[in-house]
Amino acid sequence: MGGLLPGKAAEVRALLLGLIDNLPEGAALPPERELAVRWNVARMTLRRAVDELVIEELLVRRHGSGTYTTRPKVARWLGMIGFSEDIRRRGMRPGSTMLEFRQQKAERAVARRLRIPVGDPIIAFTRLRLADDHPMVVERTTMPATYVPGLQAEDLNGSLYDLLSNRYGIDLVSGTSRLEPVMPDAKTANWLDIPTTQPCLAVHGISFDNRDRVLEYTSALYRGDRYAFTAELRTTPISRARPKGL
Repeated sequence: MGGLLPGKAAEVRALLLGLIDNLPEGAALPPERELAVRWNVARMTLRRAVDELVIEELLVRRHGSGTYTTRPKVARWLGMIGFSEDIRRRGMRPGSTMLEFRQQKAERAVARRLRIPVGDPIIAFTRLRLADDHPMVVERTTMPATYVPGLQAEDLNGSLYDLLSNRYGIDLVSGTSRLEPVMPDAKTANWLDIPTTQPCLAVHGISFDNRDRVLEYTSALYRGDRYAFTAELRTTPISRARPKGL
């Protein structure tokens, strides 16, 4: 089938997108041989179009199994925005399930992260964060208890940031985050409803409030099949003034 007309690749891409739109998430595409015959195109042209859609994360290849439709990933910005607000901005309904909640004294490592004395009371909790009732993130948070007096597990069904602002007059203004790819342990995989072979994105960070205190330390595990992270980068201006004496 040599000598394809110009624009044939774009035509094949459009046919594939139409096919994807009519298939449910996770459905298998027909074999390449069948599609090539159906659309009267070279298999190489078809494969290139499929490759592009795999890169765009509209399709996923599974070795030895085939090519499947997939749900586009949520592109989360790295910034001072809470999970609930981020999900609402994307037209989905945020939710939260409390998995663990405890009050205890800060050990040395935790005290160092939160910049409080060893033995000070802390609150540690783990929540499963949801989008349209689908599990997205397992989020572990540790906070100095004296900053949020009276905080209970039942208070944490919604946005933590809204709660901090409305009840305690605390606003988070800056923070640092570190990302790394990880494999989930069995408990976390069960919470996220994924296999332990599904790669995840771990985000560890601290947040500073409007009083320049470390308010929280978080360790969150995001589903790698549902999340991609985006950051805005800017260059630092370089002074072009000539040194004195030159």
